[in-house]
Amino acid sequence: MKILSKIYTALIFVFLYAPIFILIIFSFNESKSRSMFTGFTFKWYGELFKDDMIISALGNTLIVAAISAVVATLIGTAAALGIFSMNNKLRSTLMSVNNIPMVNPEIVTGVSMSLLFVFAIGVLNNIGFECTLNIITLIIAHITFNIPYVVLSVFPKLRQMNKHSYEAALDLGCTPMQALFKVILPEIMPGVITGAIMAFTLSLDDFVISYFTSGPQSQTLPLVIYSMTKKRISPKINALSAIMFVTVLVLLIIVNVRQSKDKESESQRI
Repeated sequence: MKILSKIYTALIFVFLYAPIFILIIFSFNESKSRSMFTGFTFKWYGELFKDDMIISALGNTLIVAAISAVVATLIGTAAALGIFSMNNKLRSTLMSVNNIPMVNPEIVTGVSMSLLFVFAIGVLNNIGFECTLNIITLIIAHITFNIPYVVLSVFPKLRQMNKHSYEAALDLGCTPMQALFKVILPEIMPGVITGAIMAFTLSLDDFVISYFTSGPQSQTLPLVIYSMTKKRISPKINALSAIMFVTVLVLLIIVNVRQSKDKESESQRI
């Protein structure tokens, strides 16, 4: 049974990652052929940085990912602290509500946020402000869908924290704000950092929500890749997709390493 389970697991990973590895291999192909490898070259990676549309999309992607990750981390951490301070019944209810956006289909979230922005833009246009979908609506959308993931990363750290640490700090003369910054935040900081990295990663490779909430001047890399695939598939798409995959993979490895270190430190405390 162990051999069969290992074979089954190996087959799953092959089906999942074989197409990605083929894409990466052909991103170094000298010709534009998608079926024959004719020679090794970095030409297509060089072509990426000569494409103004891709450079603009890269800038938009990094700006959106960075701002949304920072804001979502601040709001999500504050929300986790607020939820943790409530009674058990209300806490479990709010955590269930927090989990709904994560299991909700992205297309539903994207369409609903698009309708909300279109309605708000219509109201603003009627009172004299000329607005349209742009990078601001894109950032707001990314902040919105990132917050639940930050809450989910921070909340377990609050549950692992010694409940009496905060009260002891107050008894020793700390103000509530001093106790928050000197006692609670250092304890939950691993969860905060993990949530921030996860939010950045989710924003980096999001397509569906970006598709419905971005404007013509705020295209991100996934949207540019999609628009490029409508034409004949260029090896530049392979190179760009390979870079995005490696970037996301590195970020996920960092998150997993941090989580494993946190578990080791918790087991050592126990």
